[in-house]
Amino acid sequence: MKQFRQIAERMAKVMLTLSGGVTSLAILLIIIFLFKEGLGLFNSAAVENGYALCIHSSNPTQQLSPWQIKRIFDWEITDWSEVSEKKGEITPFRLDEIFAMYPEDEFGEDYELLPQKLGETIAQNPNIIAFLPEQYLPNGNQSVKVLPVENINIADFFGGKEWLPTATPSPQFGALPLIMGTLWVSFFAILIALPFGLGVAIYMSELAGTRTRKFLKPTIELLAGIPSVVYGFFGLVVLVPLIQRTLNLPVGETAFAGSLILAIMALPTIITIAEDAMRSTPRAMREASLALGATPWQTIYKVIVPHASSGIMAAVVLGIGRAIGETMAVLMVTGNAAVMLTSLFQSVRTIPATIAAELGEAPAGGAHYQSLFLLGCILFVITMIISASAEFIAKKDHNKGI
Repeated sequence: MKQFRQIAERMAKVMLTLSGGVTSLAILLIIIFLFKEGLGLFNSAAVENGYALCIHSSNPTQQLSPWQIKRIFDWEITDWSEVSEKKGEITPFRLDEIFAMYPEDEFGEDYELLPQKLGETIAQNPNIIAFLPEQYLPNGNQSVKVLPVENINIADFFGGKEWLPTATPSPQFGALPLIMGTLWVSFFAILIALPFGLGVAIYMSELAGTRTRKFLKPTIELLAGIPSVVYGFFGLVVLVPLIQRTLNLPVGETAFAGSLILAIMALPTIITIAEDAMRSTPRAMREASLALGATPWQTIYKVIVPHASSGIMAAVVLGIGRAIGETMAVLMVTGNAAVMLTSLFQSVRTIPATIAAELGEAPAGGAHYQSLFLLGCILFVITMIISASAEFIAKKDHNKGI
């Protein structure tokens, strides 16, 4: 029997070691895949894949940024002097315009003459900038110059204020509105959830009777298991119309609605962890405080809360992590407008909501697909920092600050 027990123990040890190794390897491979796909965005051209920009060979313009290209084709930049040394009104040109200029039979049966006609059109207009498929470029025409296009760079991604990944000819991958929207919605969610969560934790730990505590504890923990889409439906049906009517807003899908939903979802985490931290305060410390003449309330905020401060901070940090990574509930109540947030009462979009809404429509391997993976990398880094902070805070000396 002893020999069998030793064999069983060794097998269990090997299986646990193997399980831990496989899990660690899987996590490492996921991280490598995530960053490999995401960082590939910076090797993508700023113009839509398979297309190029052509100008007249006499045009001295050397390069255009994605921001300038978009505004030229949106007719917001109308003169070459705004982007280069050349002067003259810019003439944006797209492929479909050529079919209104020539009869159909002049392009040939398989459009083999289309590049020639495009070259003639560009040669006749020194101020033109044409957005054309690479397969129809008039490469042999000396009057045509293909404009070099820079790759998407880090500054454009992290500092850009427009998220329009489907825009043509130059998609806009400005992630700043999404990052700011995620951080602000999560920040205000914690501002709302912290006082309520701390208050309930104090009540359950110090004031509630045994029967009340036994009822509230599992009930609150049960709230953490409710699917986020259910919270989203609640927010969409109840909170959004209430916010719109109460605050007289044009729409109720706002950052404030997202913060309220996230606050409700973060409450079980904050309450449970903070209450456990408070209940871990030694009974001797409570009795010593009361014996010295302190009131129960003085004991709570001068002894128990300082002693449990590390656990409370860990609860807050984990609550923030819960809020930042939330997807469906936020997707349903925030309006999904990828704009720079100037007010808590306007629509906003977060990183998880963007990934959930757009990943199914992004072509695999394309710039849009890679940009969503890069957003996932940002979210991974944020949550990793939060988890590391929670781990650090939880290990601090509980007696510090008393």
